[in-house]
Amino acid sequence: MIYLQNFINGKWIGAESKESREILNPATGEVIAHAADGDVADAQAAIGAARKAFDSGDWSELAATDRAAYLYKIADKLEENAEEISRLETLDNGKPLRETQFDVADAVACFRYYAGMVSKPDGITYQVSDPMQAMVVREPVGVCGLIVPWNYPLLMAVWKIAPALAAGNTIVFKPSEITPVTAKWLFEIIEQVGVPAGVANMVMGPGKTVGNEIAESHDVDKVSFTGGTATGRNIMKAAAGNIKKISLELGGKSPNIIFADADFEAAVDYALFGIYAGAGQVCSAGSRLLVEDSIYDRFVEELADRAQKIRVGPGNDPETEMGPLVSREHMEKVLGYIEIGKEEGAKLLCGGRQLKENGLEKGYFVEPTIFVDTKPDMRIVREEIFGPVLVIQRFKDEADAVRLANDTDYGLAAGVFTNDGAKAMRVIKKIRAGITWINCYHPTYNEAPWGGYKQSGIGRGLGTYGYEEFTEVKQININLEVEPTGWFSN
Repeated sequence: MIYLQNFINGKWIGAESKESREILNPATGEVIAHAADGDVADAQAAIGAARKAFDSGDWSELAATDRAAYLYKIADKLEENAEEISRLETLDNGKPLRETQFDVADAVACFRYYAGMVSKPDGITYQVSDPMQAMVVREPVGVCGLIVPWNYPLLMAVWKIAPALAAGNTIVFKPSEITPVTAKWLFEIIEQVGVPAGVANMVMGPGKTVGNEIAESHDVDKVSFTGGTATGRNIMKAAAGNIKKISLELGGKSPNIIFADADFEAAVDYALFGIYAGAGQVCSAGSRLLVEDSIYDRFVEELADRAQKIRVGPGNDPETEMGPLVSREHMEKVLGYIEIGKEEGAKLLCGGRQLKENGLEKGYFVEPTIFVDTKPDMRIVREEIFGPVLVIQRFKDEADAVRLANDTDYGLAAGVFTNDGAKAMRVIKKIRAGITWINCYHPTYNEAPWGGYKQSGIGRGLGTYGYEEFTEVKQININLEVEPTGWFSN
């Protein structure tokens, strides 16, 4: 049994309330850990430690190369323990081991990327008409609250922690209360490499208490959140108290557009990957498939045939291609959306039920599901389901594809499949989305900005953009000819 505690001011401590919660394996429903169930008091203690550590300057004023050295050491430790961390991520989240192995490797690369960035030029000078040396520098924001979801427990944590620490901030990190296991490993590594006490703090517990306190606290200078759009709205309201900086990476209902001239086999393969990777529990999932009329019947038939052959099972089974949903509650939500789709009049082409055969009865497994004969105003077309549920829409031409693709409150991601390069660029430039792909779907790079348009969020993570989100911009003007201004006569 694994026991998980908060990490506050360099010490491992239980929740002040002494409460804990059970952490379940979504493939079996079995208890795999007991985690501290923090509340407001725990969040306040962590915020206080982070505030004191930042104001002392021990981290923010540390030489950039020294901060980078800590990040490199964290990356090395993650890499040394990659096999065990991947196993625990699969146990905790449910996704296949081949996915968690990729996530851990990407987390290692992310730490190294930001470690390499800290010592690079990041300011500018500019010419003015007066005898002044004018410049702009970037400085850390201060205390940063980092709140992550359960679908990428380790990787999403690193996407925020690495740039925040690299920029010189102190942090209060809240993992999802559903999947906190690998966060404990990450903070053990942070402790092992000697990051000063109070610089990196972790509080486990629910969003309505711990997360809300982070968002409301006037001692927190920035909050970076990844999760649902409804929660993002609440964070925006809570952050208004001290006008703290916010970064929000929220939901999506992303279109994947298949033109008739696309490479047929590649398009089918990526359409499956776009929605069923991570069991559809991916914010950028290609959950709306738009298929051109002339290939619609053939494409949908092939897609459904292959979807039904996806091997669903526990993530630690090497034969598994798609794992369970993260919790019983979430599974019931997804199954509820499937019933809504039927009631709305969409045709259930395949899937649509919980899998209970072959030893899966205790887990939270849902079949790869496809709906056709959908209409743009259906809830299953407009709302984020966050599961292995694909809705298909047909279009007649390029203009129709763009219209349908943009008919959404979201704007996180989009894909376009065509062998006409000019058409691909025309369409992708018209799609209101922040992350786009042509003739592929889902590749993610630490070097590239991550975020969306419209109700998919505010700001960007990753790349230089993600680093800048954790900095303030300061203008400095140095007088080169120091003498009285003569502005006043006496």
